[in-house]
Amino acid sequence: MSRLSLFNSPLLLGFDHFERTLDRISKTGSEGYPPYNIEQVGDAALRITLAVAGFGIDDLEIQIEDNQLVVRGRQQDDPDRIYLHRGIAARQFQRSFVLAEGIEVTGASLDNGLLSIDLTRPKVEPQVRSVPIQKAAPRSQAERPNGAAEIAVTAKAKS
Repeated sequence: MSRLSLFNSPLLLGFDHFERTLDRISKTGSEGYPPYNIEQVGDAALRITLAVAGFGIDDLEIQIEDNQLVVRGRQQDDPDRIYLHRGIAARQFQRSFVLAEGIEVTGASLDNGLLSIDLTRPKVEPQVRSVPIQKAAPRSQAERPNGAAEIAVTAKAKS
């Protein structure tokens, strides 16, 4: 069964990357851990804050993979500890955020169990550009499509 695409129009040229982005967003699903906030902290600045209590700087990794911000956390169990009750699990996580074209990650910090990732969105200025039209070289009779040759002949006959 073929999949119906939102961008399957001859008028939408070069939008295949949007379709891949939508596929990636749908695959990330509704991950619940760790909880996070996304806030606007300026005209062109955003901050993602993840609650990563119990994770140290060495346990966390932030990468950008193909316009996707990926945050991973890995905790190691301490084999020397003996737990009488263990209610806090050493768990791993991976949280992904799809970034729009041009979004830049400017920094990250860890404070009191909150990992903050700062992003900037550069201002996009509209561009207007002219494309020069050049005169095409004349084509020989053999190069013309069938319809073009017939039209040329018909036009001469009516004159």
